[in-house]
Amino acid sequence: MTLRDLPQTSASAGAPVSRPMAGEASLAAAAGEAFVYALPLIEMAAVRRNTLGRTGRQNALSHQRDLIDHRARWVTTPNNDTLYSIAWLDLTQGAVRLTIPQTGGRYFSAALMDMFTNNNAVLGTRTIGNAGGTFTIIGPDQTGSGPDVVRVATAHAWLLIRILIDGHVDLAAARQVQDGFKLEGPSGSAPNEHAARNDAAPALFASIQSLMASDPPPATDTAVLRRIAAALQQPAPAAADAIAEGVAAARSALMSGGKRLEFIEGWSYPRANLGNFDQDYRYRAAVALWGIGALPVAEAMYMRAAGNLENGFFDGTADYQLHLPARLPLNGFWSLTMYEVADDNQLFLTENSLGRYAIGDRTDGLRRNADGSITLWIGRGDPGGDRTANWLPAPKRGPFSLITRCYLPRQEMLSGRWRLPPVREAGR
Repeated sequence: MTLRDLPQTSASAGAPVSRPMAGEASLAAAAGEAFVYALPLIEMAAVRRNTLGRTGRQNALSHQRDLIDHRARWVTTPNNDTLYSIAWLDLTQGAVRLTIPQTGGRYFSAALMDMFTNNNAVLGTRTIGNAGGTFTIIGPDQTGSGPDVVRVATAHAWLLIRILIDGHVDLAAARQVQDGFKLEGPSGSAPNEHAARNDAAPALFASIQSLMASDPPPATDTAVLRRIAAALQQPAPAAADAIAEGVAAARSALMSGGKRLEFIEGWSYPRANLGNFDQDYRYRAAVALWGIGALPVAEAMYMRAAGNLENGFFDGTADYQLHLPARLPLNGFWSLTMYEVADDNQLFLTENSLGRYAIGDRTDGLRRNADGSITLWIGRGDPGGDRTANWLPAPKRGPFSLITRCYLPRQEMLSGRWRLPPVREAGR
């Protein structure tokens, strides 16, 4: 469904049209809602532009051959646990075929996300096992046959493959698995340029119109499309101020979204609809801004520490510790990742003397307590002695954020019966 499909006000042939303008307040509200609704499209277009600028054409896999480090700025909140392989799909010219190799006991996932950031399918250890296979990926209006057809809800999509690496000694073996992933299909066309989230409303809304024409919203979004139509359909110039005001207010609210996070015993937990948002448009927009590409909770849970600032960040002046039990309720692996906070509040890995961006159950030399539990030390300064092995360095300056990832969580974690212990100031 597109905006052109919605009912329009009309008049008798040859008669002048008298159409009262919507009140400024209602038009501003419609513009703000339009921004929230369409932000995932804008953010996906931005990531696509950044990655294709490095990797080339669509419908072709690009392999990240090393773990991501502090130099990567193409996507917010990257992990430092897995190798990434990425493809942007253009299914308008036909299906593509994805070949997944045998991966032994190694965790992997191949997430297929539509342009609204929903995970239409996750092909991986949890869902298809580790024996490999070949899958035909088709768009919303295409037909396919056979047992291994995967349909994507939009004609363009993001394929994001994660392959677990067990430390640097495992790098060569992980790369060999990575090389077994193949993508075949017609050459995709070059995508158009689109505005970014901070651009002025006219350019931003023109891009939204273009993106929604290229990848139409589902019919189940008709209600919101009716509400935002007045803002998107090129209203009179006199309405420009109201529209700009609505967009600015919505943008500001999303950028300060950490102030509304709910923390339980020191951590925020993902909602059950993470990665498959249905009509939870505000949550979808927030995730597109803060953690685009997030997997569904059955695949991974992302928990953010509360910090000592109102937006969920740590101010960086103190040292902290996190005491974890010997075993966490999951079937995969866990890690705690350190992020520096950029000017726009997006999160990136931070440079440090150890070259350590995350610490987890696969960290080389990790020291356990006598009972098998683990105490992690977090801060700018090396805690020294045996504690260095369990030290997660913080940025040299400025605030930081901590995110724990738990892959393949068990039911007690999914249901909330089990919670992470809080991050505490060292010595308390």
